[in-house]
Amino acid sequence: MTLSPLSTTPPLLGRAGELATLDRLLGDVRHGRGHALVVRGEAGIGKSALLRHARDTAGDALVLHGGAVEAEAHLPFAGLHLLLHPVLHRIGELPAEQASALRRALGTGTGGRADRFGTNLAVLGLLALLARERPVLCSLDDAHWLDRASAEALLFAARRIGEHRALLLFAARDVHAPPFPSAGVPELRLSGLEPAAAEELLVLHAGDLPRHLREEVAAEARGNPLALIELSAAHREGRAGSRLGGIPGLPTQSRIQHSFADRIAGLPESAATLLLVAAADGTCDTGTVLDAATLLGCSIEDLRTAELEQLIMFTDNCIGFRHPLIRAAAYQSAPVARRLAAHRALAEVLDSEDNADRRAWQLAAASTGPDEHVARALEDTAQRARARGGYVAVADAYERAAALSPAQDERGRRLTAAARAAADAGQLERACELALQATTQLSDPVAQAWAAMIHATLSEDHGNAREAHRILARTAGSVAAREPSLAGKLLFWAAASAWSAGEPDATRAASALAEELGLPDAPLVRRLATAATAGVAEATSALRSLLDEQDELPLHCTDQPLALRGQAELARLHLLLGDDLTAHDLAAGVAADARAQTADGVLPHALAVLAEARLQLGDHEAALADASEGRRIAEDIGQRRSLGTLAGTLARLAAIEGAEQRTGTLAAVADPALAPAALGLLDLGLGRHEAALDRLTSLAGEAGPLDSVRVLPDLVEAAARARQPQRASAWLADYVCWAERTGRPGALAVALRSRALLGEPELFERAVELHAADGGQPFERARTELLYGEWLRRARRPARARALLRSAVAQFDRLGATPWAERARTELRASGESLTTAASAARAAERLTPQERRIARLAAAGLSNREIGSRLFLSPRTVGYHLYKAYPKLGVASRGELAKLELGESG
Repeated sequence: MTLSPLSTTPPLLGRAGELATLDRLLGDVRHGRGHALVVRGEAGIGKSALLRHARDTAGDALVLHGGAVEAEAHLPFAGLHLLLHPVLHRIGELPAEQASALRRALGTGTGGRADRFGTNLAVLGLLALLARERPVLCSLDDAHWLDRASAEALLFAARRIGEHRALLLFAARDVHAPPFPSAGVPELRLSGLEPAAAEELLVLHAGDLPRHLREEVAAEARGNPLALIELSAAHREGRAGSRLGGIPGLPTQSRIQHSFADRIAGLPESAATLLLVAAADGTCDTGTVLDAATLLGCSIEDLRTAELEQLIMFTDNCIGFRHPLIRAAAYQSAPVARRLAAHRALAEVLDSEDNADRRAWQLAAASTGPDEHVARALEDTAQRARARGGYVAVADAYERAAALSPAQDERGRRLTAAARAAADAGQLERACELALQATTQLSDPVAQAWAAMIHATLSEDHGNAREAHRILARTAGSVAAREPSLAGKLLFWAAASAWSAGEPDATRAASALAEELGLPDAPLVRRLATAATAGVAEATSALRSLLDEQDELPLHCTDQPLALRGQAELARLHLLLGDDLTAHDLAAGVAADARAQTADGVLPHALAVLAEARLQLGDHEAALADASEGRRIAEDIGQRRSLGTLAGTLARLAAIEGAEQRTGTLAAVADPALAPAALGLLDLGLGRHEAALDRLTSLAGEAGPLDSVRVLPDLVEAAARARQPQRASAWLADYVCWAERTGRPGALAVALRSRALLGEPELFERAVELHAADGGQPFERARTELLYGEWLRRARRPARARALLRSAVAQFDRLGATPWAERARTELRASGESLTTAASAARAAERLTPQERRIARLAAAGLSNREIGSRLFLSPRTVGYHLYKAYPKLGVASRGELAKLELGESG
């Protein structure tokens, strides 16, 4: 734990603006509005001092403070445990599932793996629980050293803390430190002090120095407060650190660290050794540090010496360095032999089972060559980390275990496991490097096949389907004679990945190779290739045949993350057959499991399918949330293929809303096979029928038959409205064929609508009936009602037209489909009737904030304020406040009136 900075830290000169920001945030928290803030800057710039100011001025708030340390960066949830330790006794007050998830993550629960998403919710829930009693301040120093699981849980809470009386502050170094990505959380970046403030600080702490020396220090420190103090002290004491100004380009951090190293060099050897042991331990465990240091000839007096020199200090009986750079100086300035001795001493005293992970890492740090005993200890650590939900920690432990493995095959096996964990954690570049290393170590063809699977998965994620196909095909050929079932699995995966990436030639090649090798799964690979590349009729039949035998498909795997990828692919195949509900349920299950297992490498794939399924089912708000989350994760981990798919879904959602600029921006980064669908739909909604026809025609010609089949009704409508119906006959035939073979009522309704547009208007009525029977696809249903209503009005049947147009307006308004709703309103007015109360309420609902809309929907569904608060992590009072604001916007005065409005789903 990194404790408070130097006791000699000056008043916060030159930070009036930053202090005002913190004071404002604390004031907001006291009045019920939560905040989060990341304070960034170089070492010594004053981050910790600002956090300390917040703690000192927090008043009656509950203060939770901690500091991440490098030594625990590979231990999942270590940082979270440190921060929440004072309030862990309150976990039992959370809902049972959340309490269980948080206990498992912190290593105090039993049974099952840690549920990452449940843990994240539990952290938010615990902070909300505490904030109901009094304001809460969470202050976390050195956040760049947080283990990834803790960082994700705390940032999850930070992005959602606005409804609770809590302030989350993170201090993170932005140079010479690991990155601390915090998308969605505001930042305060600290720069050096202005010259006047720097001079005032120097006068305060080094007024006895001659002016020319103060000017030299100011030039060296570049406005860094700690550097101003430490370098002026070095000048005063004549230490070597005072001469660092003569080294051109030396970073401020290095100058400060050199100065601290000079101070440590002036200590008695035993005191310097004790500092080294504390630095090697890095956890502020006083007992462990003293026990290990005693083995090296140190005593309690050495601790006193270091404390008097203001290098270490104690808080709550916990030993800590006064600044992280002191720890770095104590460790890095020591000779290698002394570092090894310190790690061996620490390993010797960390002999309890509770300290098994710390002992394993200390043994690894003390190793100078291969050691199977230590490698096995690290592998055990990896398994414990996996159970707690930390794939980054798993990768770290396996990679280090591989480096210590004497046997080449064991080294390759552990590198493969490290690559798999890194891939599932979303560290694609690292995983690729580890997979390549593994292939050079493995001699067993089957083991090589699994390494190849990981390598191919990474290539696919990077958008290089041909490379994935090449790796899998080559490996399948090498194992076919010995393991034909494994070879078949590899080629099925090769065909599936090539199809999803829009590479039909690679899909066909995988099928041809399976036939050539005479593999048992060759018929399955052939059917998959047919579904990807044949005409609509043959492709639909082949895919239906595959899904009828889905339990036999070689997508299942004993490797859990690969099994999840297989399930995500299965969900995608159901989407292609129009079975949106099955696709939704499968993808939702994969997403939940991926979150629970911290399998970030799988999550964007699952969210891409889930978002598409929800879009088709009409839950646009949930589709937007899923696609946005998936896109953020895909961007963070560099998963290009998923990024393009998710951007395509987001572009279509924007197109439905008529958001022209946002649609264009998203289409520019979307998969080239998806972008025209969004842009064409936008053109269609805005009445630019010729432009829509041109865009969509190019898509129909380039995408695979089943990949583009859902856009064919847009093409038919564009052709009909552009008065070029003759161009639509082939597209209509393909869509009708697909709809009839899938048998989905919604698809059959759209097929009838398309036929009606091209000259069979009597089919409109049956299309509306099928939509009503299906109950899904509200956007398509509203489009059918609009088109039928337009036709009826022109056929001088206004009464029937008005009923359909009212329904269309209500549906379009609920979905936020603004251009479509306006078109329906225009038709409704032309039919001789104004909008209904329900439609007006739907328009009024657009004026609600997202939180007000969620609460209003839940209240309309009959939930009490307390029940709504429990679901949304709000107090009943806050729920009442939001309803009080929502009623006037909706034109109602009570819950009873609210229940009569069409506000959409309440989930």
